[in-house]
Amino acid sequence: MKIALIGLGDIAQKAYLPLLHHWPQVEWLFCSRNPQVLASLAAQYRIVDSYTDYQQLPELDAVMIHSATASHLELAAYFLARRVAVFVDKPLCDNYADCERLYALAARFNVPLFVGFNRRYLPLLHQQAGAALANSKDIRSMRWEKHRHNQPGDIRTFVFDDFIHALDGVNLSGRVNPADMQIYSQMDGQQLARLDCHWYADGGMYHASMDRCYGMTCERIQLSQLNQTLELDGFLRGTRWSENRAEQLALADWTPMLHSKGFYAMLVHWLEVVKSGRLADEVIGRNLNSHRLCEEICQRLTRAC
Repeated sequence: MKIALIGLGDIAQKAYLPLLHHWPQVEWLFCSRNPQVLASLAAQYRIVDSYTDYQQLPELDAVMIHSATASHLELAAYFLARRVAVFVDKPLCDNYADCERLYALAARFNVPLFVGFNRRYLPLLHQQAGAALANSKDIRSMRWEKHRHNQPGDIRTFVFDDFIHALDGVNLSGRVNPADMQIYSQMDGQQLARLDCHWYADGGMYHASMDRCYGMTCERIQLSQLNQTLELDGFLRGTRWSENRAEQLALADWTPMLHSKGFYAMLVHWLEVVKSGRLADEVIGRNLNSHRLCEEICQRLTRAC
């Protein structure tokens, strides 16, 4: 299997390149417009084939796109049209129309288009609530908070590049009607500082929250079922309350960071998709729906400004 990584910036270096050694059977290729970075990383990871122009890449089984969001449409469309399986870091695009366009291309050429939502694969969350995540009718409420310190930003960038993590985290069904969302926001001058969004579905309430003028950078997840509640403080530890008792939870000692954040399990799934040549319809639906909700939020907030 031959897979090229396109874009070797911060996210690729932190989250993906350190995991490549887990799949020595894959022939990895690197592609970056920066020749100095390309040469350095190719030497570090012992990559034989490296390119500065994605159009010069040889025949491939798949590509993984880690470049800036603005380049996703062009790159993904190029490889889908050549019937190459495509992985794109979230967001797929920064507007819903382009997301639809890319999935239409994927359907037309019958190749999988995978979006990298690593938080769908958090091992601690799935260890403790896997059954509930698979059958959301058992969930009474779910809340996902992702906060940052002193980072208000442009509305569309805030929503598509960052808030989408929390939003997709609670979008379990992948079928939320945008009209059902309740949205609350706070601005810092012309920049978005805080965003909260919730909806009701199948008897449960789902809430995504992000404050980018928070006291610290942190992330929390709360999931409640009948007479029991799970709360995770980050990705390593948490608490389960049941029968008026608290049980402390934690991942096993020495769990690697990229495993705890879901990147390893996500790549396992991605390589299975490449081998099979198919991405499940419900995954495609959730990918599109999360981006559609982001578009709805952007349009509402823009009209309100």
